[in-house]
Amino acid sequence: MFILASFLLSSYTYFYIMIRICSWNVNGIRAVDRKGLFQPFIDSVKPDIICLQETKANKNQVEIDFKEYKEFWNSAEKKGYSGTAIFTKIEPIKIINGLPEDLIEKYNLDSDSYGNPNKEGRVITAEFEKFFLVTVYTPNAKDDLSRLNLRHKQWDPAFLEFTKKLERTKPVVFCGDLNVAHTEDDLSNPKSNVGKKGFTNEEREGFESFINAGFIDTFRINHKGNGYYSWWSHWANARARNVGWRIDYVLVSTGLKQHIKNAKIHPEIMGSDHCPVSIDLDI
Repeated sequence: MFILASFLLSSYTYFYIMIRICSWNVNGIRAVDRKGLFQPFIDSVKPDIICLQETKANKNQVEIDFKEYKEFWNSAEKKGYSGTAIFTKIEPIKIINGLPEDLIEKYNLDSDSYGNPNKEGRVITAEFEKFFLVTVYTPNAKDDLSRLNLRHKQWDPAFLEFTKKLERTKPVVFCGDLNVAHTEDDLSNPKSNVGKKGFTNEEREGFESFINAGFIDTFRINHKGNGYYSWWSHWANARARNVGWRIDYVLVSTGLKQHIKNAKIHPEIMGSDHCPVSIDLDI
């Protein structure tokens, strides 16, 4: 962190702090670490807060120690599956794992045939002085769309309600792998993917609900059009050809829009089939 600016108002000096928040679906943190690519990511991007998805590990399974960061994990009950984590240089006030029980019950989240997604380590929330930070690994609809109903009728509305409840207290930043391309500009081949997982009307409506509720897709503030992707298939040299999807996002409450100084995708960072995305927030 570093001091960005200060100004004098009514005999008080206020300081803005620039915070870089980075989100990355690592598709297995142990694999990224074995490749020796986690520390280079930190050295290159220099995040103050790192939000991870698909960690596929418990904290005690990973032999990494980044002394500048405090680590908070929400791992799946199933070994080697899903999971989220937050590594932060800034001490949080509180950590919340998962969605609250009232929302699980309201949206019947434990009825999914694959199991309760709230036991898959998909959400972790850190409360800081001026905002909540939530990282999420949204359930995949599956190739046969067998989890689409969960996404559309249960998970997306439950997660939206959760973030809006947090917002009653202070602004919210939420980030992660949302497993959906919002618009045709967010994937290389929209026409051939209509109706397939990640680009169904239902999943896109779920994302649009966040926008309609007042959340801002930070990357789209200053970046228009296509060609900006965060995930690439392993097939047919897709990443080198930039045939990809933008399914990793950082969204913020409307009240934070003026505090967003930069939003980036980092395709140069290797180690996963996803690349990191980040924002610089002065607050």
